[in-house]
Amino acid sequence: MKKMWLLATTFAVILGTMDYAPAQVYPSRPITMVVPFPPGGPLDTVARITAEAMRVTLGQPVIIENAAGAAGTLGVGRVARAAGDGYTISAGFVGTHVINGATYTLQYDLLKDFEPISLIASNSWLIVAKKATPANDLKDLIAWLKANPDKASQGTIGAGSPHHVAGVFFQKETGTIFQFVPYRGAAPAMQALVAGQIDMIIDSPTIAMPQVRAGNIKGYAVAAKSRLATAPDIPTVDEAGLPGFYVSSWSGLWAPKGTPKEVIAKLSTAVTNGLADAAVRSRFADIGMQVFPREQQTPEALRARQKAEIEKWWPIIKEAGLKAE
Repeated sequence: MKKMWLLATTFAVILGTMDYAPAQVYPSRPITMVVPFPPGGPLDTVARITAEAMRVTLGQPVIIENAAGAAGTLGVGRVARAAGDGYTISAGFVGTHVINGATYTLQYDLLKDFEPISLIASNSWLIVAKKATPANDLKDLIAWLKANPDKASQGTIGAGSPHHVAGVFFQKETGTIFQFVPYRGAAPAMQALVAGQIDMIIDSPTIAMPQVRAGNIKGYAVAAKSRLATAPDIPTVDEAGLPGFYVSSWSGLWAPKGTPKEVIAKLSTAVTNGLADAAVRSRFADIGMQVFPREQQTPEALRARQKAEIEKWWPIIKEAGLKAE
């Protein structure tokens, strides 16, 4: 009887161990990456390339879930409320994880309610204007704007959007005044610029460069410290006479607060391994994005960048009284 009891106990322990071990293996099922915008947009494209690249290391699919609305706050909020188990993560960019904190009353804290995973890629924006603009370079453009206060217009994708914030920053740095015209997206705004309905836009090279190359609009400067590989003839703002006017759109991944460090480490490693692939980097280059250097693809680097961007943009936004509509 005693032997039977010992055998039964041992068998139960073995079964318990067998049942317990797989539960500790992460990931053991597909991961959901929430994209807080509709399919087909810039962040959605970045997320899909990254998700596919992460699969190799994780051994599980990373499934994209588009949860659009309110400039990304709905989708990001969904991740903030999700379990911190590593199976729900958020793709985001400077708009969702920096600017929205100053233009919206959020139900979550951008720093306290998320665990950073990794930076992904960025692109430095361009200052462009309609073809009929009399200015031939950036200094001429600024002089023309100063000579015609409140007569020119800049296209944005809505009040409080990154495009709007970039325009306010431009006004602050140059002492110019012009109107802001909101559009439903970057593409409609660019169409309006090509048609000459507005005077200028500050936007990503993905949207602007095809029109610059076609001769439909004028490209004045790259809002960065270095020229773009895809636009080597366009000077930087430092070269063009507006030093320090740096504007870029960068993307990253976040997990809900409380996600275990070892899970964050696996996710971060999956991103780093994926972005090291030449084919993946080429896909990003094709859409005008630069992959961050390997040493910046860490949770710590993403947290540092997010904090630095909050310190840069929130005072500008609040001074201008910008609020999302």
